[in-house]
Amino acid sequence: MMFRIASLLASGTEIVCALGLRDRLVAISHECDFPPAVGPLPRVTRTVIDAAASGRAIDEQVRGMCTRGKPLYQIDVKRLADLRPDVIITQAQCDVCAVRFEDVRRAVESTPALNVCRVVALNPTRLEHLYSDIRAVAVACNASSAGKSLVAALQSRVSDAARRAHMVCAETHRPRVACMEWIDPLMIAANWMPDLVDLAGGQCDLTNGGAHSTCTDWSVLRAFDPQVIVVMPCGFDLDRAVAESSSLLGMPGWPEIAAVREGRVFAVDGNALFNRSGPRMVDSLELLAGLIHGGEMGDFRAKHSWAWRRLVGAGVAAG
Repeated sequence: MMFRIASLLASGTEIVCALGLRDRLVAISHECDFPPAVGPLPRVTRTVIDAAASGRAIDEQVRGMCTRGKPLYQIDVKRLADLRPDVIITQAQCDVCAVRFEDVRRAVESTPALNVCRVVALNPTRLEHLYSDIRAVAVACNASSAGKSLVAALQSRVSDAARRAHMVCAETHRPRVACMEWIDPLMIAANWMPDLVDLAGGQCDLTNGGAHSTCTDWSVLRAFDPQVIVVMPCGFDLDRAVAESSSLLGMPGWPEIAAVREGRVFAVDGNALFNRSGPRMVDSLELLAGLIHGGEMGDFRAKHSWAWRRLVGAGVAAG
């Protein structure tokens, strides 16, 4: 059976396409931008947040709407129903990141044309959940064999990156790494990011794998004194991450932090990588290993050169 698929989150769309099912997609979310071939597809969600606002203003918008119980995203239910999907891929992991699962469930139950849809809700909080999510999507779309092959290929790349990183660590040490998921207020990335930091040969005692990211006091970061800082604001591309990073120069004790003194502060594309729990999570691991270890793993920096810049001073990117 040739299932018609609607994906309501970017990582789901990437999984579908990595399974070779691009031609089955009939609808995507407003955030789906990869692979480029999905560009012309109908979009059935939209955000009510002003994404062009400052990081602080976005945070205030989000907190205000969540406090009032308002959704941050809306579904064009009529258009979705008109496209007649058999499978809807959504998420139950974060109400801030994509359409709420409850809103999808309500739309399916209240719309006769959607009643027969199979809903696959992804809920990744660790790297290993990427594999189970791929398998779940593959099974729902009658592509189990493709799912097994994709998982095996990704696991092989993870093993290779981890092996190389740990060889470097055996000769030196594991540097302290801080991954900033948001700058104002400061949030240190959790969920799967501690897994990636560990596999990449770094250490971060500021967050726990599988937990949601929460606000961190600046004094805690200073006390940790990271030797590598990676700025990866959720939803921001590389240029926006660089621009937002300019505020860091004014933070207390910024010049004294080890990563700043040693020139190991980087901005990355936190929209395409790191915060997106699709197959490119493995690209994120490779890039992270390259940023942490430099020359020994410089090929990973080169491979993903489009996604990072070294930061100097007030968010001014070095070439």
